Amino acid sequence: MALEHAILVSLREQSATGYDLARRFDASIGYFWRASHQQIYRTLTRMAADGWVEGATEHRDGATDRTTYAITTAGRAELERFSATPSPREPLRSDFAVKLRGLLDTEAAIADAQARRADHQARLDTYEASAKRYYPDPSALSEDDRGPYLALRGGILLEQAGIAWCDEILGQLDRSER
Repeated sequence: MALEHAILVSLREQSATGYDLARRFDASIGYFWRASHQQIYRTLTRMAADGWVEGATEHRDGATDRTTYAITTAGRAELERFSATPSPREPLRSDFAVKLRGLLDTEAAIADAQARRADHQARLDTYEASAKRYYPDPSALSEDDRGPYLALRGGILLEQAGIAWCDEILGQLDRSER
């Protein structure tokens, strides 16, 4: 997947300025696809040149002009092509797993696992709050809500698995410290 596809998904939901897109990435999409504000602006320029988005510029007196981007027919076609293409399976690439494999410093591994567990818990709390707020009854999802809900559920399950892994690591390492 490329940043272009994450932007197309966001613009399919609602037209937006580059600034608005960056805020959406910070608030939701960024949990599973990270991009800096500069990357978003550069990519929007490229996407406009490719005909996947079009921008309408609002000239504002005394303020910077603002361009609102919308997905085009060509952008929708690209999003449909992307959606129909099987996603590659992503291997676990983790320097933490490599450190565990070598396990030269048990105390450092314990500290790292504790910090990772706290990070997983914080993200899980955020995801669960979003699920409760936006999808209080998953059995009654609209067609438009089904995809975002399933992506959110994936995040919830990944964080739960991360917590379980950290708990197992801490249990094993604590036992070895005795």
